[in-house]
Amino acid sequence: MRILLTGTSGQLGHALLPHLPATAIVHAPQRAELDLSNAAQLRLCITDFKPDLIINPAAYTAVDLAESEAAQAHAINAIAPAIMAEEAHKLGAGIIHYSTDYVYAGDKADAEANWQAYVETDVTAPLNVYGKTKLAGEQAIIASGCQHLILRTSWVYSNFGKNFFLTMLKLARERDQLRVVNDQWGTPNSADWLAGATCEILVQLQQTQDQSSWWQEFGGVYHLSAAGKTNWSAFASRIIALADEEGLLGKPAPAITGIPGSEYPTAAARPHNSLMNTRKISDKFKLAIPDWEDCLRTCLHSMVTQHYKA
Repeated sequence: MRILLTGTSGQLGHALLPHLPATAIVHAPQRAELDLSNAAQLRLCITDFKPDLIINPAAYTAVDLAESEAAQAHAINAIAPAIMAEEAHKLGAGIIHYSTDYVYAGDKADAEANWQAYVETDVTAPLNVYGKTKLAGEQAIIASGCQHLILRTSWVYSNFGKNFFLTMLKLARERDQLRVVNDQWGTPNSADWLAGATCEILVQLQQTQDQSSWWQEFGGVYHLSAAGKTNWSAFASRIIALADEEGLLGKPAPAITGIPGSEYPTAAARPHNSLMNTRKISDKFKLAIPDWEDCLRTCLHSMVTQHYKA
């Protein structure tokens, strides 16, 4: 299998690379080699390599900056996936594309105002430019007619790159007090677990003799997320508590105060509810869905292991 992997300078692309099958021929161009906002360059990359599968975790993910850089966000999050899908359709290739909880408005609740997890068929209504461009990318892939899996996930973190997890660890080492938003709910997702789960699905694809039939049966939109729910403040508290247990802070843990999002204004509006139901992907691919806290422990433990190896 020939696999084109984008975004290896990002968290998920970086995590995916070592998980891909050893038997696959993988082309994973760095950002300097492949500018996803350059349509001609992207088409040439695909037509030259002729992949059997495109895996696209690359995205413009600067949510607030996207409000003032809408054209750039649209080029990477909407136009680039459209080109990938169009070229994949010509080649008879498949595409695995990652999307986001931000395609939803974040207001799904029951009569008692308790947040309810979104299912794949719920109405999309993104609140910000980032969410709108990611939804446009999804729609372009579906409209192309190519074989596809669109995997929506949320709150991605890892030991690599820039993310909430690493920011909280840095601030915990520098400050005695932290104020973190507590009225936005969702599920944190380890990039390493997301990569592993994706490759479990990929193994199932590889083991199928009639891959065209496999795509017909299994293709579509799925929520890929760990189990459980939390808010940003509680997530920060758990990161810092576990890091303290692992001896990663080097000082007493800071006090954390939860605040409403209104006290931390941002350029882009955020959904209050990012919870996503994962029954479809669990049932369809027989995936075991871990609790988000177990994934966090694994991530922190790997930091300790890497430190001692160094």
